[in-house]
Amino acid sequence: MTQAPRDTRAPSVLGVTQPPVTAQQLEQARGGLLRYRIMAFVTGVVLIAGCISLIFKYGTSVDVEPWTGYLWVAHGWLFVIYVLATAYLGIKLRWPLARYGLVMLAGTIPTMSFVAEHFVTRDARKTQPSDAA
Repeated sequence: MTQAPRDTRAPSVLGVTQPPVTAQQLEQARGGLLRYRIMAFVTGVVLIAGCISLIFKYGTSVDVEPWTGYLWVAHGWLFVIYVLATAYLGIKLRWPLARYGLVMLAGTIPTMSFVAEHFVTRDARKTQPSDAA
């Protein structure tokens, strides 16, 4: 009795795998991947800075009031750009809908945008081009 071949691809973001893409799709997604990586980093840094400013605002006597508001407004606008960059990359790499949602939500949890960026980049770079063009 023969066994069915096992899927040897590494697990992806929360088990949502990257579908196979052609070499042309990988080449077209290169710029989108760079924009996504930049926005994931910037959004994550501003989110952490906003959380730290809230700790200072409510946990100490340090007056950081104007900066706390500026950081959260900046995070809001940067998150919109992050979502657009994620959507663009997801379209180019033909992500399933669940992966879109999980990667987009990663920009709302401190440090999770860094984790999601790692898995998205790893999966995009490990994707083997399919033969069907």
